[in-house]
Amino acid sequence: MTTRIRRSSGNVFRDLEFSEEEATNLKLRSDLMIRLSKLIDARGLTQAQAADLFGVTQPRISDLVRGKIDRFSIDTLIAMLGHAGVRIQIVVGRSKRVA
Repeated sequence: MTTRIRRSSGNVFRDLEFSEEEATNLKLRSDLMIRLSKLIDARGLTQAQAADLFGVTQPRISDLVRGKIDRFSIDTLIAMLGHAGVRIQIVVGRSKRVA
């Protein structure tokens, strides 16, 4: 059996053959979830403390740290970061592919 090795596109979801739109959405959500998880760790927060800080319930924090990406929208994740006092900056640029 031969193993084929492909260079990554930089987006694991795209590499897994999700549509470009869905892959971009999933990548953004995963990046935001990672940022929130790192914030919890850096501040040494319990899930209850994180829930209070982010303005959500403790079960939502459990979903976050367990990587339940399907349970979070981009809006929700950005709102959680905002509650924690994290500055959010959105940069809009042109896609590499132009139709």
